[in-house]
Amino acid sequence: MSGCVLERPTLILNRHWQPVHVAPVARALIMLWNQAACVIDPDDFQLYNWSDWAKLRPKEGEPFIRTVRFHLRVPEVLALTRHDKARHQTVTFSRRNLFKRDHSTCQYCGCQPGTEELTIDHVIPRAQGGQTTWENCVLACVACNARKANRTPEQAGMKLRRHPLRPSWKPLYDATGVRIASWSRFLSDAYWNVPLDPSR
Repeated sequence: MSGCVLERPTLILNRHWQPVHVAPVARALIMLWNQAACVIDPDDFQLYNWSDWAKLRPKEGEPFIRTVRFHLRVPEVLALTRHDKARHQTVTFSRRNLFKRDHSTCQYCGCQPGTEELTIDHVIPRAQGGQTTWENCVLACVACNARKANRTPEQAGMKLRRHPLRPSWKPLYDATGVRIASWSRFLSDAYWNVPLDPSR
């Protein structure tokens, strides 16, 4: 089996087809085997249990897992068979997630110079007691960060484009580096509109 394929993200929906989690393919297959979930075929929205899914042949160019007896299609979306509540998750504060929240955009001038030219700025500088939190950190381009220096935006005569807040969980916060096109059929634009991971 390819370790890379087993680590691909699988979107997990509850019984009402609301997104609740993202799991690697390896975990998704265990859930399918244990009858905790069914695969949703994104082309026709048909549900498959383990035995039915294992009979399907991979489509041309589709990722699959090679076993001794057959090739198993990689599931992209699962629906839980018993769980029906929307799961409230907390987004971990990290450089990667900050880039996603701020859409790789300077929160002062609005430019998108690329990850190498963006820095993490403390709105209230650490020298003035500012903490490293969702509510006090934003992306800033090198020029804006240098201009603001060790001051608050008000002290520097600069204005934030939007007040920094802890983001609501979206499936793509957990889908590191991979964008699964079929997910767009199950997620609203609000969920889908999250950029991919920055390069570092």
